[in-house]
Amino acid sequence: MDKIKGKALFLEADRKDGGIRLDTFVSRKLASHSRSSIQGLIKGGNIKVNDALVKPNYRLRGEDRIEILIPPPKKVSLEPENIDLEIIYQDADIAVINKPQGMVVHPGPGNYSGTMVNALLDKFDQLSGVNGKIRPGIVHRLDKETSGLIVIAKNDYAHEFLAKQLAERTAYRVYWAIVENNIKEDSGTIDAPIRRHPIHRKRMTVMEGPGSRRAITHFRVLERFGEYTLVEARLETGRTHQIRVHMAYIKHPILGDQLYGSRRQRFNLKGQALHAVTLGFVHPSTGEFMKFDAPLPEYFRQLIDKLQKF
Repeated sequence: MDKIKGKALFLEADRKDGGIRLDTFVSRKLASHSRSSIQGLIKGGNIKVNDALVKPNYRLRGEDRIEILIPPPKKVSLEPENIDLEIIYQDADIAVINKPQGMVVHPGPGNYSGTMVNALLDKFDQLSGVNGKIRPGIVHRLDKETSGLIVIAKNDYAHEFLAKQLAERTAYRVYWAIVENNIKEDSGTIDAPIRRHPIHRKRMTVMEGPGSRRAITHFRVLERFGEYTLVEARLETGRTHQIRVHMAYIKHPILGDQLYGSRRQRFNLKGQALHAVTLGFVHPSTGEFMKFDAPLPEYFRQLIDKLQKF
């Protein structure tokens, strides 16, 4: 049984655990930590086996005693940073941003500066505080390598109003994606539950069970390029990595997505070819339905040009 003494956690391997990699074993025991974060702890000397430093690929033996030192959480100090942002629209309640590919939305492990939040703090005097001090104004998010539209709340009332639309599936969110392989159907709906992967903690997966949430993605084919397909995907729900997970689930992973698709880099892409092209919602003060469109970024347009010449 696990024993916690202060900041130290002690685990013991049974005979049945013999031969399992240390990083795999610990990541299975500590569901809140990804395998990569466990590897970092091992390399940093925070995890020992029988009081000795080992490598992440150390193979366990029965009755091995593992000591884990959990370092205290890093204190995050948010600072405004003068970072360019493409502001599509703003008023007293909201701002709509066209996020570039490669920008992290809010601070987190490994990304404590250079995020959209740092830029927002520089651009706006007031942001909602519903999601805490490290996520001011953030109602929803886009992955780092996903470009496109995101709405920001400048006060708590606007935040709650927008969040309710997302929860009740009345917000309108459309993405363009280039996926691998030729989709035969002209359109379709993927209705498959999503949860965090039980082993690979950085990944989500289609799976029933504890933590699963219903996820619905509607798609239609815009253009076919032989080995690739340009699709429009509309979110009915908004789960983490939803479009990426769903397209991979139907054997059409997004081009450039090394987490859910091929690890082989093609077309010099820096990430998945996924762009949030349209965002619609009811304004929290006026009650007016507003819809915004973001032009395709240069990397996406160039990729389409290349594929059309194949």
